Amino acid sequence: MMAQLPRLFAALADPTRLRVLALLRAMELSVGEIAQVLGQSQPRVSRHVKILAEAGLIDRRREGSWVFLGLGSGELVEPLFGLIDRWKSRGGADISVADIERLQAVRAERAAAAQSYFDAHAGDWDRLRSLHVAEAEVESAIARAVTAGGRPVGRLTDIGTGTGRMLELFGKHAQQALGVDRSPEMLRLARVKLAEAGLAADLRQGDMYALPLPSGSADTVILHQVLHYAQNPAAAVAEAGRLLAPGGRLLIADFAPHEREELRNRDAHARLGFADEAVLKYLEQAGLAGEVVEHLEGGELTVTIWAGDRPAERLKVVA
Repeated sequence: MMAQLPRLFAALADPTRLRVLALLRAMELSVGEIAQVLGQSQPRVSRHVKILAEAGLIDRRREGSWVFLGLGSGELVEPLFGLIDRWKSRGGADISVADIERLQAVRAERAAAAQSYFDAHAGDWDRLRSLHVAEAEVESAIARAVTAGGRPVGRLTDIGTGTGRMLELFGKHAQQALGVDRSPEMLRLARVKLAEAGLAADLRQGDMYALPLPSGSADTVILHQVLHYAQNPAAAVAEAGRLLAPGGRLLIADFAPHEREELRNRDAHARLGFADEAVLKYLEQAGLAGEVVEHLEGGELTVTIWAGDRPAERLKVVA
């Protein structure tokens, strides 16, 4: 670590690079989006990014024609942000305030594109899912993962419930079933579909980053083909994990990495799949014990099932 200090301090010796780190602390961004927020050219931002990456302060991940940036290892960046936060608490200047405000424009643009797609294609949602991979195979794999080891479904929460398919599959085995989706149109469709199936489920409008639910309120949480729409997947997984009671399980079903760029342009996918190590890192950061459950090959894309378990509370022994 001592040998890295000169490079770290050199990388931090520029206000623009400190601004870049502050933005990435808020969410993962592309170089173009950072340039938009900072009001600088992409080549200039790319030079700053290169210096930060060489120092290990940020990670770069290519997806098709895009490169997404995120923070580097916690052992490097956490002490840095601790120092910055302490400086600000003592009255030091915060050079990132205006940038964070402008970042809302990026969030709004992304959200508007996704919302427009959802509203325009709500009736075709189940059909579009089936084009990518055999849904029956995915659903069977999720069912195996949900009930692994004979565990009960308990209190079920389906995030990004869409037309309510996960609730339809597992709601009858749940102590209570709840679905959350951002799109009112999706929720209207889900209500009709679940009523036809004779299932009583609570449906609520909400954002995956700020769920209108208390911590520890679920035993099983599902993110089925949702994470690739997330602008900040780590934050979405952390928020899903927040809902888990001790001993609870989070199931994620999504695409493995792929190069189908048209899914980003045509279908508003923010991420072209996820590597196992990326999702396992998200689960670890959420305080969950993660595992790769199954890779489902077939069709044009591969679907992976990941699981994250909230450790059960240990019994306190009274002497």
